[in-house]
Amino acid sequence: QVQLVESGGGLVQAGGSLRLSCTLSRPTFSNYAMGWFRQAPGKERGFVTTISMSFGSAYYADSVKGRFTISRDSAKNTVYLQMNSLKSEDTAAYYCNCEIFWGQGTQVTVSS
Repeated sequence: QVQLVESGGGLVQAGGSLRLSCTLSRPTFSNYAMGWFRQAPGKERGFVTTISMSFGSAYYADSVKGRFTISRDSAKNTVYLQMNSLKSEDTAAYYCNCEIFWGQGTQVTVSS
């Protein structure tokens, strides 16, 4: 069974940093991408970033460019999201995504 297991959320002050990780169990496809979406209360889930596990090319939402960095360890089927200079508007549940699969979500709360 394919699963995405996330970790690393928490509470941080504005300007601080957090790192999320997500591991894909039993990948059944090649040349896949993994990424992150987020959903704040009362809002729709939106794209944050994605990375090609084969080639390493990454894309970011404009709202996080220059502050967030996605990286991967292809041998471990794991992606990392380094979040720096966090703002209160980054507060959301962060969901890892791969193809049609989703993680359970991890909460990131930024206090101002």
